[in-house]
Amino acid sequence: MGHVKGIGGLFFRARDPDALNAWYRERLGIGAGCNADDTGPINEWVWNVTAGPVVFSAFKADTDYFAADKQHMLNLRVDDLDAVLVPFREAGDEVITKDEWDDPAVGRFARVHDPEGNPIELWEPPQS
Repeated sequence: MGHVKGIGGLFFRARDPDALNAWYRERLGIGAGCNADDTGPINEWVWNVTAGPVVFSAFKADTDYFAADKQHMLNLRVDDLDAVLVPFREAGDEVITKDEWDDPAVGRFARVHDPEGNPIELWEPPQS
């Protein structure tokens, strides 16, 4: 019997896909042609990620964990939350943090939004 080995892609609608793809590449270094570890060959079609945990979970339809008018929230695992937030703060983008989101056993969290208003949760897992 075969087994699923991971998420192979994330596809979502956008008003301006080219501009949004460019924003993700430039602001977060993710998407086609990006390599999370700056090692290995670059593939123009894929984003090479670092192996690690992925939370795959449905939420109740009336959750207030993210905006009610959004069907999904992208969660990105980061190695240095403060450094990843620098370009957002420099651009004057809203960065949302809450003390109750952070837990030494789970990690630190922040929320930002892409130019089309999609929520992005940034997660820095605890250091092993």
